[in-house]
Amino acid sequence: MEWWKQTSIYQIYPWSFQDSNGDGIGDLQGILGRLDQIRDLGVETIWFSPFYRSPGEDFGYDISDYTAIDPRFGTMEDCDKLIKEIHKRKMRVVLDMVMNHTSDKHPWFLESKSSKENPKRDFYIWRKGNGKKPNNWISMVGTSGWNYDKTTDEYFYSNFLSFQPDLNYRNPNVKKAMFGVLDFWLKKGVDGFRLDIFNSIYKDESFRDNPSSLRYFPTPDNHDEAFFQKKTYNLNLPESFQFAKEVRKHISKYKQKPFLIGEVSGSDQVLKSFLGEKADGLNLVFQFELIHFDYHAKFFKDLLEKNEKEFQAPFTPTYVLGNHDQRRYIDRLGGDIRKAKVLSAFQFLARGVPIVYYGEEIGRKEGRISNFLGKDPIAKMNRFVPLFLSNLLGIYINRDNCRLPMLWDTVENAGFSKGNPWLPIGKVKDTDTVSDQRKKEDSLWNHYKSLFQLRKGSAVLKEGAVRTKDTNKSDLLCFERVLGANGITVYLNFGEKESSEPIIKGSKVLYKFGGAAVVGDVFQLPPHSGLVLETKLKK
Repeated sequence: MEWWKQTSIYQIYPWSFQDSNGDGIGDLQGILGRLDQIRDLGVETIWFSPFYRSPGEDFGYDISDYTAIDPRFGTMEDCDKLIKEIHKRKMRVVLDMVMNHTSDKHPWFLESKSSKENPKRDFYIWRKGNGKKPNNWISMVGTSGWNYDKTTDEYFYSNFLSFQPDLNYRNPNVKKAMFGVLDFWLKKGVDGFRLDIFNSIYKDESFRDNPSSLRYFPTPDNHDEAFFQKKTYNLNLPESFQFAKEVRKHISKYKQKPFLIGEVSGSDQVLKSFLGEKADGLNLVFQFELIHFDYHAKFFKDLLEKNEKEFQAPFTPTYVLGNHDQRRYIDRLGGDIRKAKVLSAFQFLARGVPIVYYGEEIGRKEGRISNFLGKDPIAKMNRFVPLFLSNLLGIYINRDNCRLPMLWDTVENAGFSKGNPWLPIGKVKDTDTVSDQRKKEDSLWNHYKSLFQLRKGSAVLKEGAVRTKDTNKSDLLCFERVLGANGITVYLNFGEKESSEPIIKGSKVLYKFGGAAVVGDVFQLPPHSGLVLETKLKK
């Protein structure tokens, strides 16, 4: 089985992971100094949010040079060493790649906007307005996607923020240039790319107006109907599905067998279209159902069964609880570590690739930075919306709050920086830190470590099929992982009452948490606990 189907992924947001030089911003040298702790946790693949050269208006997702390291984070020598040291520790490297757009400070765009005759003009999407915007397309942040430029009296299109102009992939020179960027990093040995808003790559060639919709708020897994508009002509076009296959084919020649994981949104059918009918498109796509989980057994049973139906082999599901754009899941649980253990157990024990956002392993909580004071450009756009109101409406406006610095120990600034952190640390208890939790057997950090290690060492968990089992108890989820004659049975108690079940004859306890115990010929599951059993299946 391909390595990327079996891996686990850990996302690092470089701004907030570890600062080594005291400027208050995380950097590559800081990450290098923490690699042993990442390895000790059991991580197999590290995904880095962008550290390319950038004005930093969208904190790295506005790239001005794809093949240079931003001085905030270090040098290319630091990057080369980071890749080497990660591989030395038997881990893999995935870089965030923003193919959809650049910064408006990128040399390509500066040339493109200089005149209509410039050779780079067609690198971006330009249209005449004739006194009004070219069409009604709304960006993914709720504003018009069209931005007027007085230099040439035309509009350029951006499907995210106005300072991030979209590239024009109908120009073959753009494809060639961006494939060259992929080659640059693949030759350095990176093992894959996370593709930012990949479903936005192509837009309708005729620039037709989008139809209207009654829906306003987008959700993490559905941006294609929002802001009272069905984004029929500026998201999820068939050309983007085809382009996924082109990118996959292009990178397949490299010996490290790199993979692609796409940030896309839409129905399961749309997601599968990006994966390709013959599984020849993107290797993986993010599936965001867990971002808006409902904490009860039925939700997770239904999700398992749906994924086994819609994403059966050769497709591989992904399980994501958070990232740099979403509210931290521990806050959605009211800070309940018991429930966090149940959720993360599901994430690692289901068939698929678990993706962990830095800090989830210690229960890193959300910040409370008001939208008015936010550095996030989306917060600035909505500065007069009170934080409590955006939370009440279920919309996430200020992404600063999920990007707070990592909590390493209880020294100055929680060990993140000796300078003034770019975002506030917040109040820190001993029990919040990596240092403290590593020492405590029942901590969330050690629970994550057990899950990483359990999955890493089990062919059944990496490759086995899934089948759910009925328990006749509404709060108890049970499912089996099956590979040949080998099986693993998982019990997770989502309820407030203890549950007891007869022990499976001949089974062996692989892992238990939350006070789960075997007593005689039954096992007992206290509220919010779990048990993992190794079983031999009948031939």
